[in-house]
Amino acid sequence: MAPPPKKPEDYTLRVTAGPTYDLSTHVEVPINSPHLTHISSSSTAEASMDIDLTVRIQNYHRGLPRNSPSTSPYFDREPHRYNRDQYSIAMRFTPKGPSTKPPRDTSSEPAAGDDEKKKGNNEKEGIPAADLQFGNDFDHPIRNYLPPGVNTAMNILKWWIDPGLEGDAYADQPYLYGPALSSFNAVRVGRGEVDEERGGLWVEEGGSSSDEDGDVDGDENEKKGRKKKKSGKQWREEVLQGSGGVGNDPKKRQKWALKDDAKKEWVWEYGRTYAVDFYNPYIDFGKCELKLPGFGVNVLRYWDGETGLRYVLRNRVTQKPYLVILFTLYPNDMINEDGTLKPEALKATARTSGGEKEMVSEEGKEKLEGAALSEDEGPKGGVRGESAGGAGAGAGGDDDVD
Repeated sequence: MAPPPKKPEDYTLRVTAGPTYDLSTHVEVPINSPHLTHISSSSTAEASMDIDLTVRIQNYHRGLPRNSPSTSPYFDREPHRYNRDQYSIAMRFTPKGPSTKPPRDTSSEPAAGDDEKKKGNNEKEGIPAADLQFGNDFDHPIRNYLPPGVNTAMNILKWWIDPGLEGDAYADQPYLYGPALSSFNAVRVGRGEVDEERGGLWVEEGGSSSDEDGDVDGDENEKKGRKKKKSGKQWREEVLQGSGGVGNDPKKRQKWALKDDAKKEWVWEYGRTYAVDFYNPYIDFGKCELKLPGFGVNVLRYWDGETGLRYVLRNRVTQKPYLVILFTLYPNDMINEDGTLKPEALKATARTSGGEKEMVSEEGKEKLEGAALSEDEGPKGGVRGESAGGAGAGAGGDDDVD
């Protein structure tokens, strides 16, 4: 006798995020909250990031933390109301350069002209557009659980939604990645605005007018020697010179970002803050459905019962992540009444993010077990919460120094 079909109401969704794949670095993300979850990666030999993250999900009736809002004012604003968007992953991030750099011998190099100097500085002082990727990946094969028509769905994704995507759903480690510059629906050179009436972090395509926008926290001696930064607006306008009139049009920017010249011109500058938003109507978490133009599937029908959905912001060259967001479904009986996870749920979480080789440490276990949040409280586990009406409100404006 065949087992009964899986139903959405039998499962609870939980979202965690951290700077690595290691679950001990993850914290639970409040959903549909104006609070921002702060995540920071640190590295002496490679670039890293400071990130403030918010996740919004429409019709969030069966998820953690308990008593989360079922929706956000964000979805009532345009263009999301017209699009019927189902979820949003928005963040502001500040790339940080390596704190230790190998010495460079310039004695044999010819003198460079202004253009060459500018190009060289860009290459050293930021992450090239071609190297910052956003997308999905898995640690194990999922080919045996894929529904019919996956190749058609991939073609729809590339043709209709994002031509910059590259992926292989049948690989031993499946992936789907695209350049962040063309993948994000909205990109702002600046901090964005934290506005509770619009659901928290709001990202308007364009650039901030502040002349010190994006200045990154750091050693005061380093700050004293730092030259004053260009405003986000000025920085963006200079980068987009010769783009054919991209301006502040997000669709034109996404199309321009696919060109090789664009990937050379745009460099995510160390020490400058950017705000981005990724949203679409294609994943309905409430119904556990994938809905692409001309293609739809009930995810639970093909789900293996463990694999989670993972969004990753990473470096293409090193393949190391700056941010990992994990969406995990748990059977309701794996969740305690207070919203914490039972031991068997922690084991399932480890498997969804790479198998037993990444079992959760005691510190990570405490973070992943979570705790109920009060109305004015950000996420636990050493991360910073920012609310439009709380302590971070004064710093939420787009023209403020980070």
